[in-house]
Amino acid sequence: MASTSQRTRVTTQEALQFHAQGKPGKLEITPTKPLVTQRDLALAYSPGVAAPVEAIAENPSLAYDYTNKGNLVAVVSNGTAILGLGNLGALAAKPVMEGKGALFKRFADIDALDLLVDTEDVDAFINCVRYLGPTFGGINLEDIKAPDCFIIEERLKELLDIPVFHDDQHGTAIIAAAGMINALDLTGRDIANFRLVVNGAGAAGIACIELMCALGMPKSNVVLCDTKGVIYQGRKSGMNQWKSTYASTTKARTLAEALEGADAFFGLSAKGAVTQDMVRSMAAKPIIFAMANPDPEITPEEVHAVREDAIVATGRSDYPNQVNNVLGFPFIFRGALDVQARTINDEMKIAAARALAELAREDVPDVVMAAFLGRRPTYGREYIIPAPFDPRLISRVSPAVAQAAMDSGVARRPIVDMEGYVSRLTGRLDPVSTWLQSIFERVRAEPKRIVFAEGDDPGAIRAANSYFAQGLGVPVLVGAPDAIRARFKEAGIRLRDEFEIIDNRHSPYTEEFAEFLYSRLQRRGFLKRDCVRQVMNERNVFAALLVAHGIADCMVAGVTRNWTGVFQDVRRVIDPEPGRHVIGVSLALCRGRGVLVADTNVHDMPTAQELANIAVEAANAARKFGMDPRVALLTYSTFGQPQSERSDQVREAVSILAERGVDFEFDGDIAADVALSQDLLKLYPFCRLSGPANVLVMPAFHAASIATKMLKELGGATLIGPLLVGLSKSVQISTLGAKDADILNLAALAAYDFGG
Repeated sequence: MASTSQRTRVTTQEALQFHAQGKPGKLEITPTKPLVTQRDLALAYSPGVAAPVEAIAENPSLAYDYTNKGNLVAVVSNGTAILGLGNLGALAAKPVMEGKGALFKRFADIDALDLLVDTEDVDAFINCVRYLGPTFGGINLEDIKAPDCFIIEERLKELLDIPVFHDDQHGTAIIAAAGMINALDLTGRDIANFRLVVNGAGAAGIACIELMCALGMPKSNVVLCDTKGVIYQGRKSGMNQWKSTYASTTKARTLAEALEGADAFFGLSAKGAVTQDMVRSMAAKPIIFAMANPDPEITPEEVHAVREDAIVATGRSDYPNQVNNVLGFPFIFRGALDVQARTINDEMKIAAARALAELAREDVPDVVMAAFLGRRPTYGREYIIPAPFDPRLISRVSPAVAQAAMDSGVARRPIVDMEGYVSRLTGRLDPVSTWLQSIFERVRAEPKRIVFAEGDDPGAIRAANSYFAQGLGVPVLVGAPDAIRARFKEAGIRLRDEFEIIDNRHSPYTEEFAEFLYSRLQRRGFLKRDCVRQVMNERNVFAALLVAHGIADCMVAGVTRNWTGVFQDVRRVIDPEPGRHVIGVSLALCRGRGVLVADTNVHDMPTAQELANIAVEAANAARKFGMDPRVALLTYSTFGQPQSERSDQVREAVSILAERGVDFEFDGDIAADVALSQDLLKLYPFCRLSGPANVLVMPAFHAASIATKMLKELGGATLIGPLLVGLSKSVQISTLGAKDADILNLAALAAYDFGG
């Protein structure tokens, strides 16, 4: 498994609570067919299920057509080498295997089941897994100690006719090879002539050498080291058949001696294994991949202090050139499954490595640039490996793997239309998840001071703690100090010195804030004493005043109050951005589709002019999510049938948008089912939308609010929002009773200034 960023460290309690909240764990099984009526049940089970049973019995390949076999991977472990924690047993490995399954789904839309085999007996493990082959399209082996992992993978590949892939070996090797291809290119080296030293003779180290040799590096050009030093021909101590394969004919006996004059280094060992003196002794323009988890053999700062000409990669996301397995295994399995490959061979691994290397040489999209503080990374010493959140990975790596499977003769079902396949791959992923990750990275680069208005709420406290722990900035908690400290103690979270607590009842800002508020509200029925009471008693008002006066950058509120009440408090203090219109938008994510819904909170019964303004603001919000807006202005009618007063308003709004010459697709009046269905849209060839709408402008906010809540409760949609758009200061308001993860997302969006 790849390491996590030092800046995104989490506390033990946060991790335990994350895994326990809601349904325990990280995965669930959801039916893909309707199971509502008696007929549905008859088709799904008895008697209807007999038809595919008989078909598969006659032709086993039809299992890929009638079952989930072709999109199902087993993540299998016995827990003998869990992360950097060691041998903790099969059951203890379950959270890791569930997490691996979640990554399969998130990055490649692959379903995964975790299987924990409670034995350290290699033969027993193999016999267990071999008989499960008919269930799955592929098997991902994980966290199995060496040398057992070599034996298990080799034997299972012989016994099964589906891909068997030990990611700890080959995943690391593929990403490292991709980076090495580019590092060799940048330093003007030839793979056939450079000299490589590998420190760490475990699963990943051996796999790295094997793949580099498959790419064209002569075996004689590599020196392998372990904890006892150089593995040389004739060495007796600590040897096995895999180490012996790469025993060198060299006089070097220590890592330091091996590195003298070496061109490149692969570290898969331990923190501090490499010193600056060793780096000094290497050849010109040294290539150093210090990939030990969680801390590298030597840090990039230590390397560059003595060798400015070095190219450095690590397993850490807080340094350039991260060797992260998530760049590989989801997309490799995606390509293998889609051609029903019998195995994952060297040709497929090489294809994946070359596809990754080539992607790093291309211009990066905006969603990746956002994570680099607006700086567009370019191919060079600090960008030789693509970023894990690059949305192009699935459409580059998976097709390359699939093509290699076809070319090498291990594909059962070749892809005929490769262009169509690439297009379908792009549509499999949710672009918003990638966007959210890039937002977090952007905020980490420019941390913000954020006010949590309900500073004594347990959910807000956990969100504030995560906000700080993930390097997003400094939280300011509003409330009674004693109550806030007590809540931290109850939650088992340390109240950090960096956190600021401001008691709105006894604040040095009371008089200044009251004067400011009175100047805004005195002609709206508020006396001076009313404003003083607002400042001292209404934490949402006080939090907004902190932001308005520049004491904090942004705020999040709403955990303990209804949305409208909080919005009214905020609007007493903060005005709309000039030329903007304040609206609420919610993003609904359901079954791989993302749809933005507006206005969910502000305009009750909008006029035609207001509907047009809402459409413009919603389209701008969609672009911030990385979407190309196709805006449908909804009613219950479609293009005049049946007619109604609200439909007339919508049609007038469409005319206003046409007169303005807006730069996005739009149309209406249109019913929701038509707007969301490619087939139904074909019935209206005159429609301006080139495809199903991804922005839905509702005729009234009660319709928008009802629709999004029903999507969440009945349709299982994930909702982001409502998000506030159009204010002059950055404010986000959560729903009443929001969970800490939702509050954290809103805090990050506020820090990013999504609504600005």
